[in-house]
Amino acid sequence: MAVWHGEKGKKITGGEIVLARKKKKRELGSLPVFTKIGKEKRKKFRTMGGGEKVKAFGVEFANVLDPKTNTTKKVKILDILENLANPHFVRRKVITKGALIKTEIGNAKVTSRPSQHGIVNAVLVEEKKE
Repeated sequence: MAVWHGEKGKKITGGEIVLARKKKKRELGSLPVFTKIGKEKRKKFRTMGGGEKVKAFGVEFANVLDPKTNTTKKVKILDILENLANPHFVRRKVITKGALIKTEIGNAKVTSRPSQHGIVNAVLVEEKKE
């Protein structure tokens, strides 16, 4: 099933809008991609204007920046600890921007949009001492 972003056919008052044209391809959308921890899988999509968007369906590694030393390392993602976008994403292992992930060098917060950028970039965060 396609996602259509065109006019929906109703006015604010509740009256019907009768379109004087057909639906256009540019008004089509797509279903969301839920990037998960697992086998690396990416797919390129053409965007309006001829550009490309890379969607990541599965990722194993993340580019993690250490703010203290200002160095970036490619490390393996071990688990997802927290996801403020949706609490069920933690159980489903879905990575989104703002998610807290557990890596080989420590916990990191995701700064990229994996389902739109095709890559996971993150910043190392200090663990809270209680």
